[in-house]
Amino acid sequence: MGREIKFCLVYRDMWQSSGKYVPRVDQLSKVAGPIIDMGCFSRVETNGGGFEQINLLFGENPNRAVREWTQPFNDEGIQTQMLERGLNGIRMSPVPADVRQLMFKVKKLQGTDISRSFDGLNNPQNLENSFLFAKAGGMIAQAALSLTFSPVHTVDYYIDLADQYIAIGAEEICIKDMAGIGRPVSIGKIVKGIKERHPNVLVQYHGHSTPGFSVASALEAARAGVDIIDVGMEPLSWGTGHADLLTIHAMLKDAGFSVPDINMKAYMQVRALTQEFMDDFLGYYINPRNRYMNSLLIGPGLPGGMMGSLMSDLENNLKGLNKWLSKRDQPTITQDELLIKLFDEVQYVWPRLGYPPLVTPFSQYVKNMSLMNVLQMIKGKERWSMIDENTWGMIMGRSGKLLGRIDREIVDMAKAQKREFFTGKPQDLYPDELELFATKMDEKSWSYGQDNEELLEYAMHPKQYEDYKSGKAKERFLEDLEKRKADKLGTTSVPVAIPSSPAAPATFQPKSLIVDVNGEQYKVSVSYDGETAAPTSTDLAAPVTTTAAPSAPVGVFHEIISPLEGKFYLTQNAGEQAVEVGQQVKEGETIAYIESMKVINAITADKSGTVVEIIARHGEEIEEDSVIMRLE
Repeated sequence: MGREIKFCLVYRDMWQSSGKYVPRVDQLSKVAGPIIDMGCFSRVETNGGGFEQINLLFGENPNRAVREWTQPFNDEGIQTQMLERGLNGIRMSPVPADVRQLMFKVKKLQGTDISRSFDGLNNPQNLENSFLFAKAGGMIAQAALSLTFSPVHTVDYYIDLADQYIAIGAEEICIKDMAGIGRPVSIGKIVKGIKERHPNVLVQYHGHSTPGFSVASALEAARAGVDIIDVGMEPLSWGTGHADLLTIHAMLKDAGFSVPDINMKAYMQVRALTQEFMDDFLGYYINPRNRYMNSLLIGPGLPGGMMGSLMSDLENNLKGLNKWLSKRDQPTITQDELLIKLFDEVQYVWPRLGYPPLVTPFSQYVKNMSLMNVLQMIKGKERWSMIDENTWGMIMGRSGKLLGRIDREIVDMAKAQKREFFTGKPQDLYPDELELFATKMDEKSWSYGQDNEELLEYAMHPKQYEDYKSGKAKERFLEDLEKRKADKLGTTSVPVAIPSSPAAPATFQPKSLIVDVNGEQYKVSVSYDGETAAPTSTDLAAPVTTTAAPSAPVGVFHEIISPLEGKFYLTQNAGEQAVEVGQQVKEGETIAYIESMKVINAITADKSGTVVEIIARHGEEIEEDSVIMRLE
């Protein structure tokens, strides 16, 4: 009998690599027993990554989900593992050290045994705390090598990186082939190199099947000495997910390895339950294209875990783009055409941004930058004309040093905008915040929860947690789900009732209009029977009171237009001063922000002038090509 190889079911990742959401806690609890009955898993990936944000988005308590979902596996002695993003914890942006430390303590108490920690730039500085905090909290500290394929990411680079991780506290190593583009032979060499230097360190292979290499990669990893292989299962295996358990099992058995038997009756039960969850609501958030392998992704190397959100983003941006083209009597484009343009642009952008490994959050930054370039160039604008703030942070070293060189054109842009490169320790940029969030919870009379888990949730995901507590998240989710169901059936959706303001008038009657006369715009007041014309007022839910000037001069105005759709903000943080009516702004000056595709985009004035009216509302959704504010 050959060497034993164990299996880990990545049930959490199966869902997030396919679509937007994961099953509810009642569904997860329902499927846990049959997964255990399959009898072939030594580990199950239960949480981490976007798991908790996703629960918050559909209005569920993620802490309850983690506890109830992990408990059956804890009882059976099957290890549970989570995915955490180093400096970013379990969100998309950097997390203060005290919040990160609490996270590991809480997750262990909730039932998670292993922390698979990765850094998007493979920066050891950002993972040292992860290993330290994980072990202090009682978890196994596993370090993930974010695998990618480029001139600077060589076999020797990854073997040396494993040395560095082990030296600063990693107890296990994961080969994280998040896009499935690692070449099988190279993966075998990496595993062999690590095992030769560290024979007693457990090595686990995780590979998405997106472009089709993962089965061969799993075999090469097994031959080179890997101990555990991550697998998916139908109906969510393959495509942007992972190779199916049955295929990997049969392949390894034929190759002479010792693998555990599979209870096929239980396998079919898990398969049926997974399909049941898809039929319930999850299938409405899975793009059919994500269920197919796509060799075109060998070039751009985009990760499977991002493809679910990518197709959703692409759908939304395509609508906005075609609307823009139609208004200008230009031919519209198809989703396939936009997708190919995006893939081509990723291959152009990626090396010029320093070859960041295409893993969360940097895969999103590269994808978003590429998509923005495509959209801007279709509209006749220049490449790089809009770089979001998150991407700038990566470029300027706020997450650590990039392995490749930044293109000179981008460096010159940074200097022109007076941006400074950061060379220190990234964690130092983000001071402790637990006390701040504890104070906020005290003010709201909110409980910290068992083992301070609710405090952790609030500090980790402030906006999403507040929306969950207020019920807004559940309301939005149900409204969106009803719309998707109606669209699929070809019927009209029944809108979710949203209480209106008691002060709201029965009929909207504008107090002013912008009138175009022979190409020139004039602002005119409007009065109705029995009332006197009143000056325009824009009631903004912003950090400061912002209204149109009562004596706004009548004349020609310049409109600043939204370059993309998303959520509009006048400020990015509490310490920033919002632009106000009457304020002078200069061309190129940041006047607002739009959150789109999980990143913050700074909106700059394309002309100097005085702000006479702010149209967009702070915190509300805004459409592409709509007016943000007017300048005189």
